[in-house]
Amino acid sequence: MTTGGSWTHKMARPLVRPLIGTGITPNHLTTLRLIVGLASAAALVPGTAEWNLWAGWLWLVSAFLDRADGELARLGNMSTPGGHIWDTFVDITVNSVFFVAIGFGQRHSVLGMAAIPLGFVAGISLFLCSYWAMSLEKRINHAKKAYSGKWGFDFDDMLYLMAPLCWLDWLMPVLVGAVIGTVSMAVLTGWRLRKLIVQQRNQSA
Repeated sequence: MTTGGSWTHKMARPLVRPLIGTGITPNHLTTLRLIVGLASAAALVPGTAEWNLWAGWLWLVSAFLDRADGELARLGNMSTPGGHIWDTFVDITVNSVFFVAIGFGQRHSVLGMAAIPLGFVAGISLFLCSYWAMSLEKRINHAKKAYSGKWGFDFDDMLYLMAPLCWLDWLMPVLVGAVIGTVSMAVLTGWRLRKLIVQQRNQSA
């Protein structure tokens, strides 16, 4: 029986267990995650409190599906290389597009039209950070995560916080904080990856 994983993984297990043997695959859940995640991002674009409320609920469902597909794959012994690639692509795409959409939605805030390029900076930086983190993990044969969690929470569980922040309509400061945070993490992750590459090259020389 699978016992590891974060609290969000454990919460998903009893909900996906009945799906085993039904013909529903992890890829189905991943694709649903993509659709719901992009719908959440689209709901952010108008930039109104009403649409942000919908964006938060959709984002919560999307974030949960991000856990559910992996748990179904593990519990049902349905993990495949292709499924992992699809899951990775969807995760990076949805998370990055979400922050770009925040930028479009916050064009009506005190940030004005500057919010749009800020959204792109946050989205692109998050994409690079995620991609480089996966490259780092691959180079160490997935012996550990690039950024480990604590107290039963994974590093990316912080994305769940985006739902209540949408409901509270606090996305303007979130955007500013995301730009600072994602750029910093991208630089740090890129530096760690480059350092590892140099070390491995020196060891093999």
